[in-house]
Amino acid sequence: MKVLWNEEIVDETEVQIDLEDRGYQFGDGLYEVIRIYDGQFFMEKEHLDRLWACADKIRLTLPFERAEFSHRLHRFAEEVGIKEGRLYFQVTRGVCKPRLHDFPDPKEVKAVLTADIQPASRPLVKQKNGIHCGFVADKRWLHCDIKSISLLGNIMALDEAKQKGFEDAVLERDGIVTEASASNLWMVKNQKLFTHPDGELVLPGITKIKLREIAQALNIELIEEPFTTTELLQADECFKTSSVAEIMPIVSIDHQKIGTGEVGTITNRLLKAYSEVIKMTVQENKSEI
Repeated sequence: MKVLWNEEIVDETEVQIDLEDRGYQFGDGLYEVIRIYDGQFFMEKEHLDRLWACADKIRLTLPFERAEFSHRLHRFAEEVGIKEGRLYFQVTRGVCKPRLHDFPDPKEVKAVLTADIQPASRPLVKQKNGIHCGFVADKRWLHCDIKSISLLGNIMALDEAKQKGFEDAVLERDGIVTEASASNLWMVKNQKLFTHPDGELVLPGITKIKLREIAQALNIELIEEPFTTTELLQADECFKTSSVAEIMPIVSIDHQKIGTGEVGTITNRLLKAYSEVIKMTVQENKSEI
């Protein structure tokens, strides 16, 4: 399999990560996942906006200019040739010896980029039927707005939910719903759409950006404010959003049906509109080539 390693496209067997890479030792790095539909990147600008914003938050000097980086990603995608997939890339702070907790001088350490592309189809069956989730205490750190490669808190929450027989975790802090294990979380009540506001407790999702636009276009009122686990269980509909899951209906939480226990009307409207946006974006991108 071909991968991107800094400036080069190489076979994955050629990649060598130093023992003292700060990503390996400290989880000191950032990542993004961009969906590829029909060979076209979806919402690339927003993903790169977030990468640069997160880099600023952790004082990480990215080893490339934005335009050059975009060109590098597209060149990589063209060589790999996967038409339906997801592009994963991460940037660590780089190799610093000896191992110290202090941030190294960025003039002395160069960040390390790695990326790969895996096939990925749209999760249409699950979107039609919905998934079943369970509440898990949100024990992650207090900088969830940073898309850090250190995801131990997230994967522990997901594992706890799966050990209980659920497909994903709905995270809560002191009774307030934050998000799912790797997705933003939404509910519908009385035809209104609710989600936790952006801030340090949730990741500013890329799909969330698009859903704001879609809700406005469909004249669906959107309220971005915290809501409780009790309010969520009394909701008419619930779903999660991410670049990989897109809009994923949640039909039960802790074995309790949400609404009728089936995918709701508002969720289906949003999902249909999101699918149309994907098609339109692909067509527009192709026309610009």
